[in-house]
Amino acid sequence: MLDAFSRIVVGADSKTAYVGGADLQSLRTFIAEGNKRLDAVNAISSNTSCIVSDAVSGMICENQGLIQAGGNCYPNRRMAACLRDGEIILRYVAYALLAGDASVLEDRCLNGLKETYIALGVPLSSSARAVAIMKAASVAFINNTASKRKIETPAGDCSSLAAEAASYFDRVAAALS
Repeated sequence: MLDAFSRIVVGADSKTAYVGGADLQSLRTFIAEGNKRLDAVNAISSNTSCIVSDAVSGMICENQGLIQAGGNCYPNRRMAACLRDGEIILRYVAYALLAGDASVLEDRCLNGLKETYIALGVPLSSSARAVAIMKAASVAFINNTASKRKIETPAGDCSSLAAEAASYFDRVAAALS
């Protein structure tokens, strides 16, 4: 996993150059926005069960067959697996957001996810729909516009962090396509 610092050092090293100029400025911005980044990760991790359960519920509301006999969320152990997978995906999105880098998400979560789901008979379209719902909820929590819970956040615009988090969810959805 590369964080913002490691990514810049590796890039400078590959060019056999010192870290400077635009790279230093991007690190200054990363540090200055650090509290917002931590608050965004906290907003996701503090509301994980709400985000995941709402996403799975929404997915099931749109496809009632998932909870009927033979459906992928029937019986309870399959529902539990669905909730567990949603939490795992959300956790890795939070890790990526914290690091400012998607490599941990790609390497430890998305690598082989589609193939595993196909082998297990998990419907990819339903999984992608649950990810889309988690994306919308997480963005709302990061922007502190979620109707269910609001947390104390510092003043400032978090739209860039919300967009970054949304891009990580988009990677998950693309991996399932």
